[in-house]
Formats: sequence, C-alpha cells, structure tokens
Amino acid sequence: HFPLLFQFDPDNTGYISTEKFRSLLQRHGSELDPHKLEVLLALADSNSEGRICYQDFVNLMSNKRSNSFRQAILQGNRRLCSKALLEETGLSLSQRLIRHVAYETLPREIDRKWYYDSYTCCPPPWFMITITIVAFFLYNGVVLDRFVLQVTHPLYLKNALLYHPQLRAQAWRYLTYIFMHAGIEHLGLNVVLQLLVGVPLEMVHGAARISFVYVAGVVAGSLAVSVADMTAPVVGSSGGVYALVSAHLANIVMNWSGMKCQFKLLRMAVALICMSFEFGRAVWLRFHPSAYPPCPHPSFMAHLGGVMVGITLGVIILRNYEQRLQDQTLWWIFLSIYLIFVLFAIFWNIFAYSLLDLKLPPPP
Repeated sequence: HFPLLFQFDPDNTGYISTEKFRSLLQRHGSELDPHKLEVLLALADSNSEGRICYQDFVNLMSNKRSNSFRQAILQGNRRLCSKALLEETGLSLSQRLIRHVAYETLPREIDRKWYYDSYTCCPPPWFMITITIVAFFLYNGVVLDRFVLQVTHPLYLKNALLYHPQLRAQAWRYLTYIFMHAGIEHLGLNVVLQLLVGVPLEMVHGAARISFVYVAGVVAGSLAVSVADMTAPVVGSSGGVYALVSAHLANIVMNWSGMKCQFKLLRMAVALICMSFEFGRAVWLRFHPSAYPPCPHPSFMAHLGGVMVGITLGVIILRNYEQRLQDQTLWWIFLSIYLIFVLFAIFWNIFAYSLLDLKLPPPP
C-alpha cells in the first residue's frame, strides 16, 4: 500500500506532512481495511506538528507493536476511541472471539483496538495448549498408562518427575513435577484454570511473556517447598497456574474501571472460589495421614510461590500491552528480587539440609 509515500519526502527526512498524508488516505483508502483506515486517520489527527513519522506508518502497516505510535494517538484528539470496539457489528465468529479476548484482558480501549487490528493468530497460543494437552494427558496417558496417579498408587513416588527432598540434586525435578498430579480433581481444576485464563493471556501477550510467568511460577513453587516445607514432595502445575491467574486477577483489580468484560465480578468470584477450593484441598491433603509413611503427602507451598510470582513479575508483564519490559523500572526490581530468591534457595538446598540435620523420608 501507498507506493507513492516516498515521493512526498524528497529530502529523506523520515516525515511527511499531514496534508499530503491525508491526500494519500483519500486516494488509496479504499484499498485498506476500514478499521486500519480509522487508525491512520487518528494518527493524522493526533500530530500537532503537522507531520507524520514514516516509521509510525510502517509500524502500523506491519502490525508491529509501537509505543511511540500509541503515544501519538493518546496525545491527539483520540478519534480512535470515539467508538468502542464493542459497538462494532457484522463481525465474524473469529472476530467476535478476538474482541472478547481483548475485553477480557486489556483495560484500555486504545489497546483493545490496536490488539484487535493487529492480532493474526499466527502463531496461535501454542504454549498453553501444548503444556496442557501434550504434557499432562499424552505423557501420563501413554507412558504411564494413566491420565493421573492418585497419591495411593504404587507408582506415585516411584517416577522421575515429581520433586522429592531426597532427590533434590536432580535439578530437572524442580520443573517436571508439574507433569504429575495428586488425583483427578487436582488435575481437573488446574487444567480448567490454565486453559480459561492462560490461553487468552497468551493470545494477547504472546508465548514468550506468558511462558516466562508460568515457568517462573513453577520454579518458585518447588523452591518455596524446598525452603519452607523441607520434608515434603511436590506434584502438580499449581505454581505456574496460580502465577498466571493471580497476575490476571491483580491486573483486573488494578484496572477495575477500565475493564469492560461482562460479569467481571462474577468471574473473579468463580476464579477465587476454584483457587481457594484447590488450595484448601492441598492443605488438607498435606496434613492427612500418608499412604506411604514416613513420606508425607505433597506440599501446598508451591501454590503460594506461584501467587507471589503472579502479583510481582506477572502484574508488570500484563500491565501494559505495548510497553517493553526493559523500559520499566519495577520490572527490573521484581526480577532482581526473584533472582535473589532463586540464588538463596539454591544455597539453602546445598547447605541447610545438612546443617539442620533433618530427618528426611527415604528415597522412593
């Protein structure tokens, strides 16, 4: 589109006057999607200096996230926000789904429209779907011949996945414990929360950000157990799930007035009830007599580790749709705190167990 744009900038300054830009819109606007044309008009109206940055134009046409472009519109007359995305009619099923996701996760109308215009579902939300279907169901169903191992099953402790205090030197267990669950109800609640919350978040923020929050919650969960509940094993994906859900809920609370999702209070209540039920079950199971004494049932501390990651790193990542993480001071502060905790937990695992002379359960 707009092959003549370079002719309006003969001095190669990187700018074009708004008058010339408007003439291009009138001449070639029929070739554009109506919504993208509306955004271009907002870009033309927003600049008080009478010129348009060519890079802003390129960012928009290439669907690239651009903080400078967003600021340009916010500083103008906000034509883009004159009509809510929710009021648009005649949308296809996929377009309505994308609009629904935008209103579920983004607090500002300008971010919703920018996301709606730029989202192409390429790549799809592969991380959450893969970690849910392949990791949970395929591995447990095909390899172990069971979709879930109850805590009373003889193979519950005798596998290479769960975290066990006697086997903490096997570093992979701090991650792979998410592939085992203490009962079908444990697996079911985690899968439901993971898909209902994780998939929309990944559609908006991308696999890199969401996978970072998820994995950070998983690692924080197992390390929290190794520090605060040193004699217990760990299973389940609650650390990662709780990191995502708590970050999402905290983001809704912090941007309550801007969130336009339907029944947001009811949805928050349902999510909190599900999380509370699952956490309460984990606490009850931890102190219930074990089927394999002296090894206790799984710890619930992974849930709390995930929540802490969610309301710190997770909130920063989900706060702004476009702004880059490296531009935010709080991001570096919370990341530093997280890394300090990880280092502390590593040294704790190396030295504290022997110094405290704990009586650990025998290896499986």
